[in-house]
Amino acid sequence: MPKKYPPLTDTEVVAILIALGFAYSHSSGGHDFYKAAHGGKHWTVTVDPHDSPYDAFLLKSMISQSGYSREQFYRATKKTAKKI
Repeated sequence: MPKKYPPLTDTEVVAILIALGFAYSHSSGGHDFYKAAHGGKHWTVTVDPHDSPYDAFLLKSMISQSGYSREQFYRATKKTAKKI
């Protein structure tokens, strides 16, 4: 049975965010911030490239920050859709 939150690298997370309509906003303290508006709200996802690959705890946090479900998040790119 596959893991509920298979590990992702920072490159995969950024590709997902871009596919979901997020755009790079800025960097601060080693973290990159990506912003988007959907569902009538503004969303900001914090990505720490130095913590890659990300464990389930960080992935849950980034998915929650994005405003999308786990399935929508992983299925945003062909490469990551294969992981679930």
